[in-house]
Amino acid sequence: MAQSDHALVDGSDRDFGRRRFLTGVGAGLFGAAAGGLVLGDVEALAAEVEGPVVTAAPDPRFSRMFQLPSFVDPRSAAVRNAMNEIGRPGGLMDAKDPLQEGPVRLVTNPELSPNNRDNVISNMTAGTTFVGQFLDHDVTFDNTSPLGTPAEPAATPNERDARLDLDSVYGGGPSVSPSLYDSRDPAKFLVSSGGRFEDLPRFSNNLRASIADPRNDENLMIAGLQVAFLLAHNRTVDDRRARNLPGDPWFYARRTMIHHWQWIVVNEFLPQIVGQPLVSDIFRNGRRWYRFNRPTIPVEFQTGTYRFGHSLIRPSYRANRTGNPDGTAFFGFIFDPAGEGQRDPVDLRGGARARRRFIGWETFFDFGGIMTQHTRPNKRIDTNISTPLFNLPLQTIASGTPPTSLPQRNLLRHLTWSMPSGQRVAAATGTPVLSSANFPELRQFGLGLEASTPLWYYILREAQLLNDGLRLGPVGGRIVAETIIGLLQMDEFSYLNNGFSPTLPSQTPGTFRMTDLLRWARVDPFTRNEPQ
Repeated sequence: MAQSDHALVDGSDRDFGRRRFLTGVGAGLFGAAAGGLVLGDVEALAAEVEGPVVTAAPDPRFSRMFQLPSFVDPRSAAVRNAMNEIGRPGGLMDAKDPLQEGPVRLVTNPELSPNNRDNVISNMTAGTTFVGQFLDHDVTFDNTSPLGTPAEPAATPNERDARLDLDSVYGGGPSVSPSLYDSRDPAKFLVSSGGRFEDLPRFSNNLRASIADPRNDENLMIAGLQVAFLLAHNRTVDDRRARNLPGDPWFYARRTMIHHWQWIVVNEFLPQIVGQPLVSDIFRNGRRWYRFNRPTIPVEFQTGTYRFGHSLIRPSYRANRTGNPDGTAFFGFIFDPAGEGQRDPVDLRGGARARRRFIGWETFFDFGGIMTQHTRPNKRIDTNISTPLFNLPLQTIASGTPPTSLPQRNLLRHLTWSMPSGQRVAAATGTPVLSSANFPELRQFGLGLEASTPLWYYILREAQLLNDGLRLGPVGGRIVAETIIGLLQMDEFSYLNNGFSPTLPSQTPGTFRMTDLLRWARVDPFTRNEPQ
């Protein structure tokens, strides 16, 4: 594998989003973009190969799906205090996992966390959580809006391209983001080694990952997915060359990876989290509420519903089965304050390198056969959030500032966007509204939150009550599914608009799953000769 532990200038030459150079897409592809910014390899090659883009460029800012009033006065000190109280460590949303039992027992003995139940749907495994996080980082990045202070979505930049086009992996391409690519073969990504298996390329002075989106090194699992995509791309380049296929190998390998990724999202991920009937209904009868004239990320998705994934996260995971120096399994809490400052942290945070810091994917995805016994589930979708998420490492927060409770941050973000209540959104969509009797714990604040509930809290309770936490309910599910499907339908280059069927090898011909991508990247347990 190509090594990249050279002393790169720390971040100065990296591209963390195509938005800095893609403001003129669709309006003069071969000229300079607005403000004199330069188009990247992606759009330049796309125009050369496929002709001018005829669909509207993605919205560079956030948007609203519903024109509804805020669920509360977003400037009220009492409201802010209530959001902090609901989301505080030990508060209403804390699952109160017995962390003193240690990371191993919280995996092997789920009954120790009666408030934090496992999801028993066989195809919703622990890896579903991180596929969802990877998707989030592909379409949205808000690095400017003030937490808990009202701001307007239409005035707030989305630092990611709203399309599902893996710009969090590819950056601007080899010319615009050269530090991501191998200088000896710019069609391929740099990939490094953690001592035993693959690792992200890292800066030598601080081990920060040299990748297109720094968030994809927040934890060991998302870092593992990122490097799997790098390896899968590189193998696709090699495959094209071996078959003497025409055209730019980087461009066509990228297009292949994007289409297979989009296929996974629509055909595997979405049915897991919202159910196949809803996905089929949207394709059959159309989108009802995601109705924009160009791809955009509404705050009802970004803050109100898609953060359901935080409820899926387990307090601890088995990262791999053989990583420790004595050949035993490496278990760790998702985050543990004891890991702060450690070169090889005891937890599963990112930003570190050691021989044991790799992912054994058989824990996270079901590869079938004898490997199924090793697969573990994620948690249910409900208002009980795993305890370690109430004390995040500051390195995982883009601003580097408190609060460190993830639920507090999510609830304060509702004040940032003056979000509508879950009840108003349900009524606007013609969905049966949960009554105030379903939120008795919110009455104590004297603010009417039981009848005007933060959208995120509402859709978690909706999933809990209507689907036993196994998948999203009707409000949360439709906003999430319509947004993701809408982004693909409005992108003329998406797999939906190109008659695409999977071409990479798969265990089931005609389809493609995350396990197939991991096999193609050669990070699967069979390629690694992991014990059965």
